[in-house]
Amino acid sequence: MSVAVDRVTHASGVVATAADYVALTKPRVVSLLVVTGVCGYLAGAAGHVRIAVLLAVAGGGALAAGGANALNCVFDRDIDATMARTRSRPIPGGRIPVVHAAVLGIAMNAVAALWLDRSANLLAAVLALGGTAWYLAVYTAWLKRRSTQNIVIGGAAGCFPPLVGWAAATGTLDATALTLAGVIFLWTPPHFWALATLLRRDYRRAGIPMLPAVVSVQRTANQAFVYAVATVVVSLGPVLWGGAGALYTVSAAGLGGVFVARAEAFRRDADTAAASRLFRYSLLYLAALFVALVVDRTLAG
Repeated sequence: MSVAVDRVTHASGVVATAADYVALTKPRVVSLLVVTGVCGYLAGAAGHVRIAVLLAVAGGGALAAGGANALNCVFDRDIDATMARTRSRPIPGGRIPVVHAAVLGIAMNAVAALWLDRSANLLAAVLALGGTAWYLAVYTAWLKRRSTQNIVIGGAAGCFPPLVGWAAATGTLDATALTLAGVIFLWTPPHFWALATLLRRDYRRAGIPMLPAVVSVQRTANQAFVYAVATVVVSLGPVLWGGAGALYTVSAAGLGGVFVARAEAFRRDADTAAASRLFRYSLLYLAALFVALVVDRTLAG
């Protein structure tokens, strides 16, 4: 009986440890980045999909993003230990050694780059590593602890996945690909500031100058509204040069109208309820917008 109990205990421990390593990669964050990367590939391919390349974009993108998140957990372990929502993460919780997390993050990015280079092209591989470098060097190490513009400039790391996908499909980048990156760049502040409004006390406790932790919710909401409007304007760019057709145009206008309305409601009410509604819709907005472009270009191709 004791042997059986020991085996069950050991198995439970292995599962728990594996779950901790997965948690280091922040799967929820990775999932959205993979969606934008895959959509970037499918939009660039315009119906001419190569399964091996698609798998490299999805798998390599997940590895690069997950590895970057693991390294972020290494850099931010002191902050994570002070914030209520992060203090139970594997490193501050003492369940994963820092060295192990660092090795995991580096290895995942190395495998991602090799996979993308072999299955797609060098440009896609370089862009994937560029996203990791921007996230760690510009956002995590430089701006996050120093500037209220941390998520504006540093958040540009989120622009890289669709560029990786587009480059994997076409071997180059064009105006439509750069528009996808521009949409994410402008979308990130209202998306993240809405979330940070809900977590502003945690950010204050950790000494992180996230905008809602430094200025009033009203000022945060005012700026979020400006970025939301800019996001929608830029999203319509491909229509001007034929990078997208009617289906995307209607979708971008409709989805964008709701996005601006949610941002306006946040600006008007400046409370956590409006912030929460904006945050939740922002996730749907970005995913639906990218899917609309994929469908539009696939049907046209």
